[in-house]
Amino acid sequence: MSRPPAARTVDNPRWRRARPALSVLIPFFRHDPCDLLGLLDEEAAAVDGSVEVVLLDDGSGDEALSARVEAAVVAAALPCRLITLRDNQGRSKGRNRLARAARAGGFLFLDSDMRPDHRRFLQTWADLVAREDPPVAFGGFSLLQAPDEPRFGVHRALAARSECVPYTDRARQPEKYVYTSNLLVRRDVFEAEAFDAAFTGWGWEDVEWAMRVARRFRVIHLDNPATHMGLDTVEALAAKYEQSAPNFARVVARHPDIVSGYPSYRAARLLKRLPGLSRIRPLFKRAALVPLLPAGARAFSLRLYRAALYAGAV
Repeated sequence: MSRPPAARTVDNPRWRRARPALSVLIPFFRHDPCDLLGLLDEEAAAVDGSVEVVLLDDGSGDEALSARVEAAVVAAALPCRLITLRDNQGRSKGRNRLARAARAGGFLFLDSDMRPDHRRFLQTWADLVAREDPPVAFGGFSLLQAPDEPRFGVHRALAARSECVPYTDRARQPEKYVYTSNLLVRRDVFEAEAFDAAFTGWGWEDVEWAMRVARRFRVIHLDNPATHMGLDTVEALAAKYEQSAPNFARVVARHPDIVSGYPSYRAARLLKRLPGLSRIRPLFKRAALVPLLPAGARAFSLRLYRAALYAGAV
């Protein structure tokens, strides 16, 4: 029995005629992006053909999901393309693949679990491209629409502290507060500095990319937030931190001058001095898993666990 093709592409009827100035690029893996596409599509008339959407199914292997997304793409008022990969390529390669499929001069990277916080989200980005065409711009995160359930309380506390930062504060360290969840990149910038495909698993590939880009191009911040809906449990977060340790080591090796000022680096340096850190480290994770502790205390324990994982890289 022959294997399916490595990639399959579906375009909706509006795709061929469009001449977009902005390409919205949405990768997903076993997560339904239809809600996000529906919210973006509400602005189709307002952006009047200047925005296209490209979605990448990064090897989900889920026929039911593929059918739902394909139907949503075909029905969308925005020009849309769906690329379905047979095999998972990972976060960096997937986003590079999306950029190659885009036709506009500006790329807006959006994760599939994001939700715009207002009804002029696309219009704000399209207006910025038409008015200034900045090299790189980040619109910001919020928790406005995120699920407020106890099992996500630790992630909410972490995100509120380190990710949901006002744009005026983000602008003071422009390369630090750059995530591929609400990120505008001009085509020539991305062609000069693509995502490093050597990053695998979860974490740091977007921050490392921003460090490289900020050395050559201006990075601006604005108040055009979207909510990160995909909050994780403590167990899931801990697993992601464990995946991210090798990626953190790559960032330290490449950009020691920048990352040495980050709290995660300084905490890792301090913990590295502790005798028997390998025996202590599991205790930080165990404390973060205790549901009777306040969310803030559990979040602090999880940050210590992450710093202990990163100690080997500093």
